[in-house]
Parts: sequence; structure tokens; C-alpha cells
Amino acid sequence: MSGTGPGRGSGRASCHHPHVPNISLPGYEGGPLVPGEAYLDEPLFWPVHLGASLRGEDAQRAAFGADWDAAMALHRRLLAPHEWPVFTVPLSSGHLIHAVYRNFVDEYGVDYLIHHPAWPEAETLAEVDGHFMGPGMSWPELLSTARPPATESCDAFDARRLLLLFPTLGDLCIPDDAAAVLSAALTALTVIENPDEVARMLLDNQGLWTSAHWRSRDGVRINDGGHSYRNPVNAFALPAERLREISDALGPKSDQRPGAHANSPAT
Repeated sequence: MSGTGPGRGSGRASCHHPHVPNISLPGYEGGPLVPGEAYLDEPLFWPVHLGASLRGEDAQRAAFGADWDAAMALHRRLLAPHEWPVFTVPLSSGHLIHAVYRNFVDEYGVDYLIHHPAWPEAETLAEVDGHFMGPGMSWPELLSTARPPATESCDAFDARRLLLLFPTLGDLCIPDDAAAVLSAALTALTVIENPDEVARMLLDNQGLWTSAHWRSRDGVRINDGGHSYRNPVNAFALPAERLREISDALGPKSDQRPGAHANSPAT
């Protein structure tokens, strides 16, 4: 559902914090940004947010069931041009990942940005819209960012963080237990009747782009995606120094195993 119209942009954000951070992100100066945390407790928000990977009648039936009309009403609220919901995921490195609902009329989409206070502007990881760009993360990176900065346990993954950032995923090498991780997150946050089935559908339809191969080159995590800012071969790729810093910020810690279970969202 979310991010199916054309358009591109950049923005500023907040979600787990009561106020939007005072940072400058070109393209959003005139955007009516609002904190999005009120949506996080709505079970229907999550399948709506994941809608780009729930394509086709079977997937939508499994994700929404009898709640289709209510989901469409929520979708319209999320895309209202007078309010652009923004969600922020802080990382232990000091970087922030922002998911911005860019609600230009007829040009809506969801932008995933990474920013650091020392940077003059945010960088785009992925764009979920008619002119999609991505992927922005590999599976190990998604798990790493789903781990709250203050958490010591390598098995503690926040379901909210995991599902908020899932639309940036595009990885051809998904571990066998990935569906179980996603299913646990869906169980914690939604009323989906068969979360195992929906988790498999999400992994089978990662993003709007073709899933990529990820590898490390000189210590920098890159991919071969034709629409990815993290593929250095692309003319629009991020600069080398940004690729390295982003790779370091998103990369799994040495004590974090590739697979783990998603816990209920942190308060």
C-alpha cells in the first residue's frame, strides 16, 4: 500500500521522541512534518506500512482480512497532504534513520534517510514510491538496526524498529530463520491471523526493487542493485566516505548473531 505513487525527496523526522529534531534536510523545508508515534500502537499501521511488499490479492487478504476498509481509511490518513508522519530510529553510532511519509499530492512515497549531527544533510537509503530506489539494507543490517542502542543482549530485537525499516530490505541471502523473526514481530504488533504466512510473503517480495547480493569490499558493505545508492557502480551512488560511514553505522556488532527473535516493542 504505502509508497506506490511517483516522487522523490529528503526530509527531517521524529518518532520515538516527542519533537522533530532540529536538522536541515533539503526537500522538506516546506513539508508539514508531524511525529508519527501515534500510529505505532495501531495494529493496522504495520501491514499498511509494509504494503509495498504485500502485492496481490492473496497477500492483501492474508494481511488485512476483514479489516480492508479500515486499512484503507488508515492509509488515507497516513498520506494526507497536510501532515507528513515521520518516524525516527536512533542508532548506537549516533546516526538517526528517518522514515518520512512524503505526502505531495499525487507524488507521495516513503523516504528512508540516514543522518548524523555532524553531516550537513541527510543521505537517502531507499525510496518507496513509483520511482523507487533501493535496497538500502541487507538482512544482517536490518537486524542490527532493530536492536535498541541500550540493549546488551544479542537476542533483543525491537519489533517496531524491525518492521519500520523492513521496506529498505533487499537481500538475496536470507537465513532460514528470517521468517520466524518477522513472524514474531508481526505477532507482537498486529492482529494478523497467520503471521507465518505473511512473513514468508514479505520475504518473497522484498521492496519494489530486485533483491541484491551484498558483499564487503575494503571493509565497506555494498551491493549490486541497479537502483541502490549503496552500489558504487551506479552513477548516483553515495560518495565513498559516506558508504563507509553508513556501512559502519548499520553493520552488525561482532557479538550479534545473524538470526534472533524479535521481542515486543520497547516502551
